[in-house]
Amino acid sequence: MEIAGKTFLVTGGSSGLGAACVRELAGAGGNVVILDIGEHGSALASELGKNARFTRTDVTSDEQVQAAVDVAVKEFGALNGAINCAGVATAERAVGKEGPQPLAHFTKVVTINLIGTFNVARLAAAQMMKQSVSGPDEDRGVIVCTASVAAFDGQIGQAAYAASKGGVVGLTLPLAREFASQQIRVCSIAPGIFDTPMLAGLPEAARESLGKQTPYPARLGRPAEYAALARHIIENRMLNGETIRLDGAIRLAPR
Repeated sequence: MEIAGKTFLVTGGSSGLGAACVRELAGAGGNVVILDIGEHGSALASELGKNARFTRTDVTSDEQVQAAVDVAVKEFGALNGAINCAGVATAERAVGKEGPQPLAHFTKVVTINLIGTFNVARLAAAQMMKQSVSGPDEDRGVIVCTASVAAFDGQIGQAAYAASKGGVVGLTLPLAREFASQQIRVCSIAPGIFDTPMLAGLPEAARESLGKQTPYPARLGRPAEYAALARHIIENRMLNGETIRLDGAIRLAPR
């Protein structure tokens, strides 16, 4: 898919991986609707100008995500893609010193990371299916989801996070198969340890130590590197139904 002139939703789009994708798409001439629960996306949209809009959105809300889809269509005439970057992480044992992990904590992570991803994918795809395709070699739409290496190498204390991201991996191929007849592709990216707001509160020594766990390059991943892969997925029509590890060859240890 050519990015220029096309319109994309980006969840979690005001910071980290999402903001990098917003900048990448806008820089390539695309229109972007930034979805996030905070208001920081408003400043980013203002910075990028006429090709960006912000809508405060909880990805687990049917009504709010549909409203964001409607903004894309109203403001830019169509919806051609969605990148799912919204997510949360926890570090909590299933049974800790104070007893079992509260079920609500597990439920929250799975609801945002997995159900939120599915919610955006289904509503975005429904809109894409209403639209015409410009030619036989054009996609009607592309959906990119964010998994994690934790889906494959989940560490102690990551049961909720690993389960939610494993779910994202699990839904990628079924959605790609279902949407194939409508010329809509679905892929996921499984990043390793990236320099995002989730790590921002750690001391610099801790961040450096985490980066050195990556075989090569021995550093934290950069959000721009994630965005570059998301762009390549959008532009390469043969990428479909796959989860791609973006991790510098890291394999997470048990702890």
